[in-house]
Amino acid sequence: MSTLEPNLVLIGLRGSGKSTIGARLAESLGRDFVDLDDSTARVLDCAGAGEAIANHGMDAFRAAERTALYQELQTNGRVIALGGGTPTAEGCVGLLNSSECRVIYLKAQPSTLRTRLSSTDNTDRPSLTGGDVLDEIGTVYEQRDPLYMQIAESVVHTDGVSEDSTVVALIALARAES
Repeated sequence: MSTLEPNLVLIGLRGSGKSTIGARLAESLGRDFVDLDDSTARVLDCAGAGEAIANHGMDAFRAAERTALYQELQTNGRVIALGGGTPTAEGCVGLLNSSECRVIYLKAQPSTLRTRLSSTDNTDRPSLTGGDVLDEIGTVYEQRDPLYMQIAESVVHTDGVSEDSTVVALIALARAES
C-alpha cells in the first residue's frame, strides 16, 4: 500500500449521501473518489449496479463487490463510498478491518431517506426485500444500523443537514483524525 493517508470509507443506507457527499468530500480534500457500486459493476462488465444484479443475481454481485472492495483498498488516500449492503457481504468487514481506512457512517433516519429517495430516480436501485424501494427503508434500516454502528469509527448525522454542512463536518473529522 502507498504511504498516503488512510482511505475515508463512507457507509450508510441508500439515500444517505455516500456518493454525492463522497464526491464532494474527495474534491474538497484533493483526493480521488471511488463509488464501489461502479467498481463492482465494472468487475461484472455491466453499466451499473442495477444491471449487474439483474444480469448476474445478488450472490454474484456480492462476490464481485468483495473483489472490487479488495482492489480499491489497495490504494490509500481516497474517499470510497460503499454500497449500502457492502458491509453485509461475507468478508467485507474483514477487508475494512485489515486495511488502512477510516469508516464513517452517514446516518439518516428512515423518514429522511424516504424523502430523499422519493425525489430521485430509483431505476438503478433494486428492491432488497422484494417490496417497494421506498417501503422497505424502515426494515433495511433496522437490519443494518446495528452493523454500521459497530464498524464505524465515526458517525455523521445527516438528517436536516445540508450537503455543504455535511461536507464541512467530514472535512473537519478527516483533519482531526490525521
